[in-house]
This record gives sequence, C-alpha cells and structure tokens, in this order.
Amino acid sequence: MTAVLDQRPERLPMSIACQALGLNRSTVYAHRKRRGTNQPARTCRRSSVQPRALSPEQRQEVLDVLHSAEFCDQPPFEVYSTLLERGRYLCSTSSMHRYLRAEGCSGERRHQRPAQHHAVPRLEATQPNQVWTWDISKLPLVTRGVYLSLYVVLDLFSRFALAWMISRKENSALAQQLVGEASSRYQIAVGQLTLHQDRGSPMIAHGFLDLLGEHGITASHSRPRVSNDNPFSEAQFKTAKYQPDYPGRFDSITHARQWFESYFDWYNYQHHHSALAGFTPAQVFTGRYRQVATVRQAALDEMYRKHPERFVAGPPKTVMPPSVVSINPVSQEDIERGASTAVNFPTLPSARHTARGSTLTSE
Repeated sequence: MTAVLDQRPERLPMSIACQALGLNRSTVYAHRKRRGTNQPARTCRRSSVQPRALSPEQRQEVLDVLHSAEFCDQPPFEVYSTLLERGRYLCSTSSMHRYLRAEGCSGERRHQRPAQHHAVPRLEATQPNQVWTWDISKLPLVTRGVYLSLYVVLDLFSRFALAWMISRKENSALAQQLVGEASSRYQIAVGQLTLHQDRGSPMIAHGFLDLLGEHGITASHSRPRVSNDNPFSEAQFKTAKYQPDYPGRFDSITHARQWFESYFDWYNYQHHHSALAGFTPAQVFTGRYRQVATVRQAALDEMYRKHPERFVAGPPKTVMPPSVVSINPVSQEDIERGASTAVNFPTLPSARHTARGSTLTSE
C-alpha cells in the first residue's frame, strides 16, 4: 500500500488517497518514519511473546486446579487464598480469571437456582363469594416506630368487606383465624372460592396454605415485586386512609378498632362505590341493587316526563354494576401474544347470605 501511495499524483492530497485506500494517514506517516530509520515494524501485543507469561504446562496446571473437585465451584479468590495458606502459589487471581475467561468458564461458578417464572394471576368473578382478595396494612400509633396491623378480606365482585381484624402482630396464625372464621360464617363450599393475596410471609406460610387446602379454597398469589396484582385491596386501604376524619396516628389499639368499626359500617352500607355504578357494596353483595335500580329508574323516568329537553341523548337509563369483575383481564395484546384466558369458576347456590361484615378481635 505504501508503494501505491508513493505513486499517487502530486496534486492528490495524502488525506484523500488514504481515505480512498481505507488507511489511516497517521499510520502511513509512522510506517514511513520507521522505514527510514530501519526500525522493526510494530507487532500486536497479543501475538508477541510475553516474558512473564506462564508456560502452556503451567497454565494447564492452573486450569486443572480450578476445575478439580475441590475448587470447581469456588471463585478464583477463594482458590488463591486456600492454596496460599497451604504454601502453594500458582499465579495471581487476575490470571486465574483470565484463563477461565479464555476457556469460556468465567462468571458465577456455583450452582444457581433457575429463573422463576410466575404466571400472571387472572381472576374473574361474576357473583359474590367466587373470589376474595385480602391484604394487610400498617396503622401507625402516636408512639414513633410502633404500628398495628389491619387485616381486611374483600369480596371481589361486590367490594364488600367480609371480615377485618386489627392486631399488634402480623403472622400466619392470625391470617388462619381470619380466613377460617370468614369461610365458616359465609358457608363457603369446597371448591367454590378462590382467595387472592400477595406474597407476604403470612400469605405463603405453610400453615396458612394448609388451612386453605382443608377448606377447599384455591390460593392465588400476586407476582413477586408486582405492586398492582392486588389492586382492589390496595384501593380499599386508600379509601380508608383518605377519609376526612382518618386520624393519621392512633392513640391505641382500642382507638383503631373503634374508628374502623365505624368506617366499615359506612363503607359497606353507605358508601356509593364509583366502580359499582353508585351502589353500595352491601347492595351488590346481597343482590338488593336490582330493587334500588328500579327506584332510580322510576325517578329518572319521572324527571324525563317533566323535562325531556334536559336529556338530549334520549330517555336516561340507570347504570348497573359490572356483571364481571376481573384481576388482570386478558387484553387483545395478551391474546395476540398467546396469553391464557380468564379463569372460570363454578356457580354458587341461589341462596344469599345475610350481608354483615365480621369483626375479628385479636391482641
């Protein structure tokens, strides 16, 4: 290439000639300088012989030690330190890393747990007592650093607070008491109910899961580190803590129980839930919303008869609560990606339970 550059026309700049030949101009000048002084051409450091490098036999000895039964799952630093204590030195830890990397054996050498793949919880309720969801929230006391635990079980279809408990502790024994008494009170049949929760320690305890198995309740869990897999319980906690009279910090456990007793009475029987088309959770849970909807429709019809000009879209219709309530419903994108369809649940007996949320007391 240098000879070609020497034969270029004088009017052709060196930079353009080097660009046409794909050469670096500085490299060409350096090569000419070394040629004029009879200096040897530079060689690649990787291809040159390093005087301090281990011989092939010594390098193989290091690899044999690293792959031995004693050290096959140990990092180079551990191998280096162990051999040094025995009065044996092979090479530095960086050399061990370099030899392992050349063999394609670098990285974590211990046996690792395979990656966990958790399915997206997809739950669907078309009537009460098909799916329950529950969670635990912390309630701060006026004493700094001291908290109470609020346990709440909700019916997914109606948002009705089925049972609640306030305790100074958070453990699986209290969770078993909560769910066990709630399932007995509402006469849950075997195979009827799915209970959805996150992955807190009370929810994944063996004793708690054994209790669900004894009652024939299917357990459903949120994915790890996914905060929106249990949205209905989280929304209920926000509703409670954003009440105008919420204390913020409670004086005692008695104070907390008194406040939440009043709150859940309001929430179940007076709170016109926006996600339930303005009906209360108790009305949807018991099915009374149909009678209430008749009264609402009569009022709308009367107003339309008197002032039809106010309703430009025609006669008004009472909005009914959703017939299906889902956690992580399957979207069109999920269907295109091949996601599984929503879960189906058995139908309940026609008899309705008396709607009255239970209060469990525990210290």
